Amino acid sequence: MKASIKTYVISSLFLVAFAFTGTAQASRRNTTKTTVTKTVVKKTPNRVSSRRVEYKTPKKKVVSVRTVPNKRVVKYQGQNYYYANNRFYTPSRGRYIPIAPKIGFRIHTLPQGYARVRFNNHLYFTVGGTFYSEVGNEYEVVEPEVGTIVYELPNDYEKVVIDGQTYYEYANILYEKVQVDGTRAYEVVGIIDME
Repeated sequence: MKASIKTYVISSLFLVAFAFTGTAQASRRNTTKTTVTKTVVKKTPNRVSSRRVEYKTPKKKVVSVRTVPNKRVVKYQGQNYYYANNRFYTPSRGRYIPIAPKIGFRIHTLPQGYARVRFNNHLYFTVGGTFYSEVGNEYEVVEPEVGTIVYELPNDYEKVVIDGQTYYEYANILYEKVQVDGTRAYEVVGIIDME
């Protein structure tokens, strides 16, 4: 009888110990670590005052030409500009200086090598960093919407710094380098307001 009580007590203790360990393990399994994920939102500019923009190259080299062959006059806000060879020019001291086209310039035919870019159900035609939108039977230079993606920048883009962040600028349009499906691209993140 003593042997069966010992066996009963030992087996009961064993079961209690086993149950306790199982409960302890179960409670360990049920405890979850709380991981706090902090999302850092990088503020990108939308419309930026030109006073906040610091250009990496303080003075841009301006190249002028003596003549613009086969030029077409583009009138804009009472001033004559010239369009030839997919570029816009402004007269200066008897010479012509190539310029980035101003918003509102209109041309009848798109320059060669343009690309179609769709964003938010809007179709842009872009070439050399200039965005056009079809207006009637002409193409008007427009500002692209923030978020528009292009895959190359014009050769004469500039690096700028705004609030410690580096961006790329051409024709007052700010771009940020991004990856799209493993390919380098540039996203429009803002417009520089000239003051």
